[in-house]
Amino acid sequence: MPVARWIRRLALAGVLLCFVVVVLGAYVRLNAAGLGCPDWPGCYGHVTPLGAANNAAAQAAFPNRPLDTGKAWKEMVHRYAAGTLVLIVVCITAIAIAYRRKKLLSIPYVAALLATIVVQAALGMLTVTQLLKPLIVTLHLVFGMTTLALLYWLWLSLPSHSWGGMAMHNGGRAAFNGGGSGGSAGAAMRIAHQLALIGLVALAIQITLGGWTSSNYAAVACPDFPTCQNSWWPHTDYKSAFVLWHGLGINYEGGILDNPARVAIHLTHRLGALVATLALGAAAAFVLLRKTVATAVPAAYAVLGALALQLTIGISMVLKAFPLRLTTAHNAGAALLLLATLTLVRRVSAR
Repeated sequence: MPVARWIRRLALAGVLLCFVVVVLGAYVRLNAAGLGCPDWPGCYGHVTPLGAANNAAAQAAFPNRPLDTGKAWKEMVHRYAAGTLVLIVVCITAIAIAYRRKKLLSIPYVAALLATIVVQAALGMLTVTQLLKPLIVTLHLVFGMTTLALLYWLWLSLPSHSWGGMAMHNGGRAAFNGGGSGGSAGAAMRIAHQLALIGLVALAIQITLGGWTSSNYAAVACPDFPTCQNSWWPHTDYKSAFVLWHGLGINYEGGILDNPARVAIHLTHRLGALVATLALGAAAAFVLLRKTVATAVPAAYAVLGALALQLTIGISMVLKAFPLRLTTAHNAGAALLLLATLTLVRRVSAR
């Protein structure tokens, strides 16, 4: 059906563009360009920074935020990409509603996707108007990753899609190897599914911790690895590290926490990485060792590969003093690991 093909294309375009938006968001934040345009959705009241550059009155309206054309363009390119992504989701929603009688898509699922990206857009606005408040910046990242996950799961679930040689007409049910009884195969499937879900939850928590680390500028609090400030457990301030609300009207660019609080955040992020690694590694290892869930084997390898890549980037980032290319790649690696984990969950879903 042509409509089904269009939905698949839109879903794939949405996944690819959402990945770009997530990486661009990290690049903008790490370039300290999050407030490159102090208003929203425009830039100094204009559609582009070029218009703002040619309008002294528009710049005068924000005397505390002088125009930096380079930062403004970075921020606006991110907004343009995010806006295009919203349009793609709106198109998917419109098609789902228009062809609801054909049941091509789940209306509640598409509605949840649309609601998620609307909230994400609102958080993007609040990120600017609330001067990079860590809670809002972290939620902005979390909802961005959630949008990516929902779009990817939609793409995986669409009929006629094939991956690893298996058509998705059956909703993504994994195939079993011929050996062994059906009961043991079913038990292995359930265990693999549970382990994959545990890994997904651990990864979601770790991504949230990563957002909190970045939004509080705590990455540089531990400039060495595996120790932190040449100590296995330096002085920390957990009481201040995870205070979600510090009040309004505060400019959080550069962070406001003292170093012990930032150290506490960074160490928690490292511990979270260890937990997520163990959880995801266990899920992938179970699938590879048992080999009962045949179609999940490539996904298990993908999880291990993405996990190794992300750990390598994270450690290299610290050892090389947090260069921009690696810190940006760290966010991209998290997104790739999320996609690989979702693929594994899908392959071991017994439905």
